[in-house]
Amino acid sequence: QLTMSLNSSALLNEENSQEPKRNSEGLERLELQTPSSFQDNPLQQLQLASQEVLEKAKKSGRSKCPRCSSSRMFYCYTCFVPVETVPTKEIPTVKLPLKIDIIKHPNETDGKSTAVHAKLLAPDDVTIYKYPCIPEYQEKRHEIALIFPGPNSVSVKDIAFHLQKYSKKSCGNDDDCSKEPFLKQAKLEPKEEEKNLNECISRNRSEGTRLKKIIFIDSTWNQTNKIITDERLQGLLQIELKTRKTCFWRHQKGKPDTYLSTIEAIYYFLVDYHQEILKENYKGQYDNLLFFFSFMYTLIKNAKCCAGKE
Repeated sequence: QLTMSLNSSALLNEENSQEPKRNSEGLERLELQTPSSFQDNPLQQLQLASQEVLEKAKKSGRSKCPRCSSSRMFYCYTCFVPVETVPTKEIPTVKLPLKIDIIKHPNETDGKSTAVHAKLLAPDDVTIYKYPCIPEYQEKRHEIALIFPGPNSVSVKDIAFHLQKYSKKSCGNDDDCSKEPFLKQAKLEPKEEEKNLNECISRNRSEGTRLKKIIFIDSTWNQTNKIITDERLQGLLQIELKTRKTCFWRHQKGKPDTYLSTIEAIYYFLVDYHQEILKENYKGQYDNLLFFFSFMYTLIKNAKCCAGKE
């Protein structure tokens, strides 16, 4: 199945997988006891809560969803809740610095999407919409950005510069200060010119921290065109994650390894945002967003090893 950077992942077949070494304490550094061929696992340095609850659930097999009673492994991907064998209190909760909307294509298979991971782990900050039922964003476009690669997309570090163009109060007036050089707008004394220019630059940089919401699209590559061309998403600042490589176990051949699964895209964006925009040292604050993803990754890698595929 063809997938793209912002889109679907797949639930693994847990039945034939070997379990990873248990973590005994919450929020300790993950130590993956894997064969030598997997020592380059890029997820092994994550600071994750104990995954013992997932290991126990794997041994128990599929369980019921507490809401719809469907048989699931780990969580229900339609109700966005853990199954009965995975107590909610044993699942980490992540607080995000901004809100996230995930727009899911109606034909995207629920069970193959990692978007649900974000909802499970950051329930207060993540909302999942099934296209075409999505909000109107135009009036808030000065505080919203869309994660999507394209000719007009910018990097995370350039959010502040570009978002100020959408702000109604950019440079202290209603005009876009990028339209005309600042020094030509008024005749000021040299010191006053420098002061006002510095204030404008500082204000523009602060626009990045005024970002309130990020939109992600959850679909296959072939399905994205219908969503990205929707008039409700036109005119939004687009951001592209160009430097991260996927660990997704169903990454399609012939596509760049910078095409990430949905949960990877969310995680890496937040790490970059934390460092580039908030200007704070990253200390694993969002690592638990990969709580389910990293567990599945390890199971599948071990299963492939045992099957002699790697």
